[in-house]
Amino acid sequence: MSEKEGSNPLSHSRPAAADEQAAALVGALTARGETVAAAESLTAGLVCATLARVPGASAVLRGGLVVYATELKTALAGVDATLLADHGAVHPEVAAQLAEGARARCGATWGLGLTGVAGPAAQDGVEPGTVHVGLAGPGTRTVRTLALTGDRDLIRTQSVLAAFALLGEHLA
Repeated sequence: MSEKEGSNPLSHSRPAAADEQAAALVGALTARGETVAAAESLTAGLVCATLARVPGASAVLRGGLVVYATELKTALAGVDATLLADHGAVHPEVAAQLAEGARARCGATWGLGLTGVAGPAAQDGVEPGTVHVGLAGPGTRTVRTLALTGDRDLIRTQSVLAAFALLGEHLA
């Protein structure tokens, strides 16, 4: 399943919003006895770092894979090398496979996968602000595609918020 979001409801979010969402996710996952892991490209560990700021996160955060380099997406997260060769690293299916890889390799209930272009320049013909967030979990495999605006830091923060929102929707 793929979702496309043309508008950007996160355009005025602050890092505090990410901390609030992280706290809500840690609480929800703890209550459910579930865990999460992430394979992150453009966010380079920001999802896991934000979750880890929450007291009690160790009960639910299994781990993460920083797969900034394209070849590490295959080596560490198990993304199909042919997919990467044919479509590049910024593709919805890459996000889905990153999520599945994080979940499997870290032994988590839920896996998040993030890939995209934070800018300032395009990557492999993909414009800055293009982000794919994947989620894998019990009976779930979905990708949300975002068209974000802003500088590198804002795009990365918005990507974290989008990942948290996607997971939160499936925990509700």
